[in-house]
Amino acid sequence: MQRLDRLLRPRTIAVIGGGFFGTNVVRQSLKMGFAGEIWPVHPNKAEIEGVRAYRSIEDLPGAPDATFIGVNRRLTVEMVRALAGRGAGGAVCFAAGFLEADADDVDGAQLQADLIAAAGDMPIIGPNCYGLINYAEGALLWPDQHGGQRLAEGSRGVAIITQSSNIAINMTMQKRGLPVAYIMTAGNQAQTGLSEMALGLIEDERVSVLGLHIEGFDSVAGFERLASRAREFGKPIVAMKVGRSEQARTATISHTASLAGSDAASDAFLKRLGIARVDTIPSFLETLKLLHVAGPLAGRRLSSMSCSGGEASVMADAAEGRRVHFPALDDAHRATVKATLGPLVAIANPLDYHTFIWNDRPAMTATFSAMVSGGFDLNLLVLDFPRSDCCSDADWWPTVDAFSAALKTHGAKGAIVASMAENLPEEYCAELIERGIVPLHGIADAFDAAEAAAFVGEAWLVPSSTPIGGRGGPAKPGRSGGKAAEHYPHSASLRSAPLPLKGVEERRALDEALAKSMLAEFGLPVPAGRRAATSDEAVEAAAALGYPVALKALGVAHKSELGAVWLNLRDADAVQAAAQGLAPLGCGLYVERMVAGGVAELIVGVTRDPLFGPVMTIGTGGVLVELLQDSVTLLLPSSRGDIDAALRSLRLFPLLDGYRGRPKADVDAAVDAIAQIADFALANAGRLEELDINPLIVCEIGHGAWVADALLVMTE
Repeated sequence: MQRLDRLLRPRTIAVIGGGFFGTNVVRQSLKMGFAGEIWPVHPNKAEIEGVRAYRSIEDLPGAPDATFIGVNRRLTVEMVRALAGRGAGGAVCFAAGFLEADADDVDGAQLQADLIAAAGDMPIIGPNCYGLINYAEGALLWPDQHGGQRLAEGSRGVAIITQSSNIAINMTMQKRGLPVAYIMTAGNQAQTGLSEMALGLIEDERVSVLGLHIEGFDSVAGFERLASRAREFGKPIVAMKVGRSEQARTATISHTASLAGSDAASDAFLKRLGIARVDTIPSFLETLKLLHVAGPLAGRRLSSMSCSGGEASVMADAAEGRRVHFPALDDAHRATVKATLGPLVAIANPLDYHTFIWNDRPAMTATFSAMVSGGFDLNLLVLDFPRSDCCSDADWWPTVDAFSAALKTHGAKGAIVASMAENLPEEYCAELIERGIVPLHGIADAFDAAEAAAFVGEAWLVPSSTPIGGRGGPAKPGRSGGKAAEHYPHSASLRSAPLPLKGVEERRALDEALAKSMLAEFGLPVPAGRRAATSDEAVEAAAALGYPVALKALGVAHKSELGAVWLNLRDADAVQAAAQGLAPLGCGLYVERMVAGGVAELIVGVTRDPLFGPVMTIGTGGVLVELLQDSVTLLLPSSRGDIDAALRSLRLFPLLDGYRGRPKADVDAAVDAIAQIADFALANAGRLEELDINPLIVCEIGHGAWVADALLVMTE
């Protein structure tokens, strides 16, 4: 905060450049009522917008706290050097053409390096960014118009940082009643990253909530520090992270890699930090508003009231499939509400209170109080106001008064939800916020906001996670006690040369026999197996292992899809026939003892993300993993509790839990095995590229979980 303090909260602003953009900075600062001094810098102009101009940085009356540099990219470097020499507090670099467009642009890369060197210890924002607006003090380093309003003295507002200047402009134009203390753009973050900017803002007492529009993370450690400070100050963070379609890498061969795109890792990272994620700009703004007014929610129990059965149905349908929900009223609560409405109204949650009590403030207060008394985490009142140009809204305000009184009586949190954004005018929002009522625009966006606020409340109840990039402790043997490894043949033939991946130097896919040998040696539960070169050797191995067995072609990544695996072979003739069919498909044969008593199949895999390091995916296994898309991504290290929670969140979990009388699976063994896989990944983090265990067969309680197939890609 101290490094950026002068830049974010300036008393003097210098503006370099007298064209359209520089002139606008002066104009907008004057318009906003900035109380400090403005020092335009121009070699030829005597004044800009009526403010005296100085011919050079050297001519300024002092070292400016903040400077907007609105000249070309080459001259920008010179101006930064001069400002740093004078001891300026920081600068916004507006010019583009550095390293933001093309990483292979030699000229842009050199200019960016020169810019960073010229700045030295002086903070710079950008380049290629619009800058920032401090609505608390009316300080603007902003070269265009905006739609925001000066923050009232002694009040608080949200701070928003975005990597898109155009999105920032659009957000200032919102008419949703969201009080904004700061809006800031990050540009290409040549020197000062988004997380450092965010730290500078969240510690300001006038900031209530922080909103981040993220295209890419500047620093894992920086975001971890930011999330920690946010908890200390009790200020939630909301993120809109773009890039869901981006994959972590282009060269992948495993199912895990196809599931664990960089967006999945980003999502896991934000969840780990307790940062709520939303997907759209309206949901982003509504979530910021809910958290600004009401703060994080203690739970996910909602109530809804409206004077229309249609609206009650819409609210009920909108909650379908979400974790926030409308719990049914118990008998006592239902009777309390019914006593205020009479026999003709069906009492439920969501509640249609009909029009019997419309515009009757005492009656509505009684009903709303009875409903709110249920201890819900957020109480919603659906209320669309009429058009002011042709209708009267006089009858709507008694409803607001009644709702306000009910919330106050029970110390409850509440929001008025307009089904259409245009039916809750901006000028009404300030009054609702003053009453402690959240004005929410749009039903779907309101539910997104409630989900996000409940997530933050839930996340803050759990101690902060271990920073990622840490390493687990010594490897511990699994439930098998390492005994599976004892049955594994440790011969020189097992340590054969890895298979090269075409077009990817230094990355090698180990065949299944070698991969399983490594896993078994680490203590993972691996069924006993043997390599075979011929059908006769396969029959020999099967007899030694004991029937039934599985027979696989080695050197094939996805065996089931290519018919490279035969299961439940029960005698020598079956093994002989299978071996003759499989021999042409790979580079050898692998015989393995069949796993009996399987209840369900999981996929457990690890990929190496370029930013987050080892990333683990847990999901429904089998050949249709990409189609089913039932998976959870965790960053490593993760606790056993994290793994258990991830497993229970899968749609598959009821099958593990004895669905419809079926045998219950050994969930503890599955968690143990997954934890061992995570330990293996961390122990080999410097070399592991992809690990794909599909399936991990989970057997009945007491019979363990077994690594049935393994694909391992290592870097030499």
